[in-house]
Amino acid sequence: MRLYYSPGACSLADHIALHEAGLNFEHVKVDLKAKTTEHGEDFAAINPKGYVPALTLDSGELLSENIAILDWIAHQAPSLKPQGPLGHTHLLEALAFISTEIHKGFAPFFKGATDEVKATAKATIEQRFGYIVGTMKGDYLFGADVSAADCYLFVMTLWAGKMGVDLPPELAAFRDRMMARDAVKTAMTHEGLI
Repeated sequence: MRLYYSPGACSLADHIALHEAGLNFEHVKVDLKAKTTEHGEDFAAINPKGYVPALTLDSGELLSENIAILDWIAHQAPSLKPQGPLGHTHLLEALAFISTEIHKGFAPFFKGATDEVKATAKATIEQRFGYIVGTMKGDYLFGADVSAADCYLFVMTLWAGKMGVDLPPELAAFRDRMMARDAVKTAMTHEGLI
């Protein structure tokens, strides 16, 4: 199994979750501008979408998009999803919110938008972070145990720090708890982030 990533990109969530799940995989760095892997492969031939994350399974099948990959990982390691009859549904709900309402909210910061547009995006993201805090059931999104969605949320808290988006104190504490996890340290070390 191979995870294609770019350092500090949203693919870091999948990288962390794979380590949390204890799965064996190869991590392959992608130069998103050149569309090549660290091994010189044409990344567009691997993932025609041209962006990370991408996960090639041992069967040869390709998964892309954080929601799909993180959901697949949670199926391999059920400890990464909340329990109960609606546990899987709540995991998808959280992943969708993080992807569509927070992750996409950072687009103006990456696309060279005006300061006014960035200020509007910042206010929206901060409001979304406030919503997330109101839904947290404990140290992590669903209680005392980390989930695949926490891996994604963690990356968004890192982006917030880089882009000057304020985190509620509860999410700053969450970010610090996540930073202390072995899976996070391993993934960030692999990506050259620490």
